[in-house]
Amino acid sequence: MNATIAAELSRLTPAEKIELVQEIWDEIAANPDTLPIPQWHIDELNKRSETQSSDQGRSWEEVRDDILGR
Repeated sequence: MNATIAAELSRLTPAEKIELVQEIWDEIAANPDTLPIPQWHIDELNKRSETQSSDQGRSWEEVRDDILGR
């Protein structure tokens, strides 16, 4: 961030800073595909995927019926 922007930010009230942050976040959230995914996230997802078995677990219907005592 350059010094001019930092100086302008320091002049904002807390409420204005919050509003600015929200506007920035909304812009980022509107374009999630432009965000880089860290390699360690990809590695962790791959690791977790490898440790999962497709025959483990129960369907939502089975869990729901168990909870509702059906």
